[in-house]
Amino acid sequence: MKTVLSSRSIEIPEGVTATVKARIVTVTGPRGTLTRDFKHVDMDLKCVGKNMIRLDVWFAQRKQLASVRTVCSHIENLFVGVTRGFIHKMRFVYSHFPINVSTNAGNVEIRNFLGEKRVRKIPLLEGVSYLRSADVKDQIELTGNDIAAVSLTCARIQQATSVRKKDLRKFLDGIYVSEKGIIEE
Repeated sequence: MKTVLSSRSIEIPEGVTATVKARIVTVTGPRGTLTRDFKHVDMDLKCVGKNMIRLDVWFAQRKQLASVRTVCSHIENLFVGVTRGFIHKMRFVYSHFPINVSTNAGNVEIRNFLGEKRVRKIPLLEGVSYLRSADVKDQIELTGNDIAAVSLTCARIQQATSVRKKDLRKFLDGIYVSEKGIIEE
C-alpha cells in the first residue's frame, strides 16, 4: 500500500547555513563546508524559512519511506561535521611482531604486519587527518568533518590488515576501531 505523503523536517542549528538546490545539500559552518548529493533518492527536498529543511516523499511504498529517516540522518551528520567534527580511534593488536604505522605524503603506511616485508599503503581521503596518540600506546586517531570519509578510511585500514590463510581464532592481529564519536572541544 502506498502512503500519500510522508514528510519530515530538520532544524538547521545556529551558526550553520544550509542550501538545497536540485537535491544537493550544501552545509557551511565554523569548521568548513560539506556537500552531499541525494539525487539517487526520489523525493522533494527544500528549505522552508531560514532554519528548516523539509523532506517530502509522495506516494511512497515501504522501501521509499525507510529512506526518509536515512536522508534526515545524513543531513544531521553534515550539521555535526561542520560544527564539531568526527573522530575514530584505532588500536593495534599484535601478539609477536609489533605493527609499525606511519604517515607519508597523504598515505598511512603499515609495516611489519605479521612480520611481512610488504608495506601496506592506504590513502587518506580528502579532509581526514591522521594523529598518533601520544598518551596511549599503539593507537591512532583519524579526524575530519565528513563522517563518510573518516569511517571509510578506517575501514580501509582495518581491511588492509586482515589475516589470510591462517586460523582467525589464533591470529587476531590487526588494526581495529576502538572508539567512534564526536570531537570533544
